[in-house]
Amino acid sequence: MKQILFFIVLILISCEPTKEKVDLIVTNANAYTVDANFSKAEAFAIKDGKFVAVGTAVDITKRYNATNVLDAGGSTITPGLIDAHCHFYRLGLGQQNVDLVGTSSYEDVLNRVKNFQERNPQNFIQGRGWDQNDWEVKEFPNKDALDALFPDTPVALRRVDGHALLVNQKALDLAGITANTQTSGGEIVKKDGKLTGILVDNPMSLISAVIPEPTILTKIQALKDAERLCVEMGLTTVDDAGLNRETIELIDSLQQAGELSIRVYAMISNTKENLDHYLEKGIVKTDHLNVRSVKVYGDGALGSRGAALRTPYSDKEGHYGAMITPVDAIESLAARIAASDYQMNTHAIGDSANIVVLRAYKKVLEATEDRRWRIEHAQVISPEDFEDFSANIIPSVQPTHATSDMYWAEDRLGADRVKGAYAFKTLLDKSGTIALGTDFPVEHVSPFYTFYAAAVRKDLNNFPEEGYQMQDVLSREETLKGMTIWAAHANFEETEKGSIEVGKWADFTILSNDIMEVPANQIPELKAEKTYIAGELVFEQK
Repeated sequence: MKQILFFIVLILISCEPTKEKVDLIVTNANAYTVDANFSKAEAFAIKDGKFVAVGTAVDITKRYNATNVLDAGGSTITPGLIDAHCHFYRLGLGQQNVDLVGTSSYEDVLNRVKNFQERNPQNFIQGRGWDQNDWEVKEFPNKDALDALFPDTPVALRRVDGHALLVNQKALDLAGITANTQTSGGEIVKKDGKLTGILVDNPMSLISAVIPEPTILTKIQALKDAERLCVEMGLTTVDDAGLNRETIELIDSLQQAGELSIRVYAMISNTKENLDHYLEKGIVKTDHLNVRSVKVYGDGALGSRGAALRTPYSDKEGHYGAMITPVDAIESLAARIAASDYQMNTHAIGDSANIVVLRAYKKVLEATEDRRWRIEHAQVISPEDFEDFSANIIPSVQPTHATSDMYWAEDRLGADRVKGAYAFKTLLDKSGTIALGTDFPVEHVSPFYTFYAAAVRKDLNNFPEEGYQMQDVLSREETLKGMTIWAAHANFEETEKGSIEVGKWADFTILSNDIMEVPANQIPELKAEKTYIAGELVFEQK
């Protein structure tokens, strides 16, 4: 009898299906897959860096076997978060410069620069992050105090948006800038005929030309520092809005060597050298790098009054801002890029810049389909111009700009024009998708601040109590899509990332709480507990 039972057990065992061996199984998860149905899953299996099954724990453990099994403990999991517009490389470089974010006065700026130079002596002092709109005296500073502190050391301090620069006399002398220097596409600010040290937009390139080039080791460290900061926030893909060939090739080499894990969608900077090389070469695509777009600057920024407006600024009589790239140059560039496989991704803040870009896009894309050209920022739109957004012309916006700018945006634009600003829901309704990013280091790296600004439309001080221009709030589902699948779509990458689905890269983020259910005021406190890229753990909260 025992022998019969033994053989029956053997037969039953032999009839059981053989489980497929995979690299990682995740169970007991509260996973938002962000698939077409926005469905949830409690388990998934990963092999060779990709999702091979998504479903229930019973089903997954029945069909698959892995030596590495992660019990998520009920934690919320999202697809790997994507920042659709940032300055990844610049974030890394900035770690080695003076941090001026949050300065409360010009005196605060000066003290930070002085303390930094005492601790880290530099031959050319650089910094970034000041914003005169945060000061009691909301005016551009003057270089006189910098000249007194640093008469022999050049200093260049970028405004938080990167569209204005404060420099001292030594830097001006190195660049050959005088009160008679002519410029276009920006401004060399003077007072009573004398240089103030403030440069807005295009003239800033004269200073950039004399800043010492970072060493290769500095560049590598900058990229690694930037990756560390991003994966700590749950980001798995970053869209870097403006890179030169040399930096792109360095990123590629580090990725290929396994020294850089994060995925990079690289917009090439609009230079002759970059255009001649990449438009001729065609799309460059690896598992971690995607080079298929050109970043163009239409105008400047609203905070520095460089954004191009149709009628004058409400707080500066007769001032319209300026186009950085002239209208005819945008039109000819659009025609050239349209003849290639590349996207055109244009920075447009003011209503005048936006209509220039929209018209140029529509003209060259009229007979084409699925080009997905992007307007980066799409910040101030005239009511009639929203109709020009479409599946072919996608808005790529940064929600925290709304909650940073709301204190002074109406001063710049007036009560009527500001209604067409930061209009995320309206843009989504017209285009069908919207890509969300931060524009870091202009804003904080945190995607949770992005989520809060988009879905709640308040700043971190819970202001305003009722939310800012709530007719354009996004739902939590729309916001998460904007940071995952819609961002991937804007990159032509929706078949490989942006959702937890079979066949896609196993990029996912484990959160400290349920981003879809947590009380609104707790969203900014969310953290990435773990970040995975291609099924590999790249960050874990200690």
